[in-house]
Amino acid sequence: MTRPPVHRLLPASALAAGLLFAAEVAAAQTLTPQDSALIGRVLLAEDRRDASDPAIAQAAAHADARLRRFAQRSRGRIADAKFVGRDSLPPLAAPPAWPEPAWRLRFRALTAQRDNCAALGAATRDESWPVRLRAAQLVRASCASDSALATTFAGWVRALPADVSRRSAGAVSWHAAAHGVVALARLRPAEARALLPALAAHGQWQVRQYAARAAAAAADTALLRRLATDRDDNVAEAAIEALARLTKHADDAIYLRGITREGAQVVRVAAEALKDSPDASVPAAAMREFARFVARRNASERDARLALLAAAGRPASEDQPPPLRVELPADAVALALGADVRLRVTMSPASGGGTFDVRLRGDAAPMMAARLLALVRRGYYDGLTWHRVEHDFVIQGGSPGANEYVGFPAFLRDELGGVSHARGTLGMSTRGHDTGDAQWFVNLRDNARLDADYTVWGEVVAGIEVVDGVMEGDVIQSVRVLANGSR
Repeated sequence: MTRPPVHRLLPASALAAGLLFAAEVAAAQTLTPQDSALIGRVLLAEDRRDASDPAIAQAAAHADARLRRFAQRSRGRIADAKFVGRDSLPPLAAPPAWPEPAWRLRFRALTAQRDNCAALGAATRDESWPVRLRAAQLVRASCASDSALATTFAGWVRALPADVSRRSAGAVSWHAAAHGVVALARLRPAEARALLPALAAHGQWQVRQYAARAAAAAADTALLRRLATDRDDNVAEAAIEALARLTKHADDAIYLRGITREGAQVVRVAAEALKDSPDASVPAAAMREFARFVARRNASERDARLALLAAAGRPASEDQPPPLRVELPADAVALALGADVRLRVTMSPASGGGTFDVRLRGDAAPMMAARLLALVRRGYYDGLTWHRVEHDFVIQGGSPGANEYVGFPAFLRDELGGVSHARGTLGMSTRGHDTGDAQWFVNLRDNARLDADYTVWGEVVAGIEVVDGVMEGDVIQSVRVLANGSR
């Protein structure tokens, strides 16, 4: 059974400010429909970054402390992209404080042991798979003479299950073989090259993606050329990125085919590989594909568009992003006023199963929370994956392409401040200010360094052990709204 969360304590000054604000709210008038509409207008003004909107001044002079608070926060966020407002606004409730799993301490300690071959070998036998895979990630050529390590990783590859479509909780499927072959390629490239053809032809795309990474470590350019045209965009991305480092412009013909593909992730790396190409056909080809991506009207594909412009020798200022859509989500005002809305994330049984519950932090990020709530109600996240898993940092998912460069077509604006990126909080993936792509990440440890750049819009309130157990590629079966904030 999961231990109940222990709530963080507010400092005395913050607690006093919070009590004063609570007293002001209690003494305030009941909000009228007009007041609620005014809150919505303030939220929209902030979303547009329009400090001149009269709604902000009207709210700042309102008798109700809540409306004054929204006006103050909106002014701060509009004026300063890094506004956090901790000194000028009433404190927000701290998220739950979750204990760390015991294995994470062993995981964390391994970083300092990257050249201690014996320690890494012991870690490959740890009871926890995240620790074992961490050892594989850390091993490098300094341990090439350690036959036991090489034998272990080769054994992982040869033990690749016939059915990698499912795994049990606490176990792995394709993960050990994938990490094992990359580690072996760093230790003994010739041995890894002998194992790679079977992995490069595997039916699971993640296995082929890791085969590309191993081929990069082993400098197997022939295999990389083959994988650069793989049917899966994520595999092709990994292969082209590696090939560009190894062969430079010798393979521009492959990169020219790459920019004609559908996935923004592979188009981006192919275009980057073509930058400064001696091939005179590149600028025109890159501009044709740039026009194609402009027509797709997908804000989250900005990186691909910018890479295509660079390949054509054009400045980033010529980008043509889709127009910003500013609409008030249905639940934004209710969330801003403290509505308790919770989501249940159910993992696929083929990914170990289990559920975890998330409370939306509309008090800190009402527009973002409401927009994500609307996506949940549409079933947007059902069947998507956790494509990024860093067991001592974050898990990230919610991409239709299982890749950080493939996201929701309309950017979500940042709402920074108030809630720190503590363990168990949920943040919004971005690649620059106001570029939220509707991909989630869950903080697996306290990550306060993210506070100035990433919005916290939710927090795990139950099932943290399920979050800790997520492995790369695990599938989200569904995300549903819990009735009446039920537990």
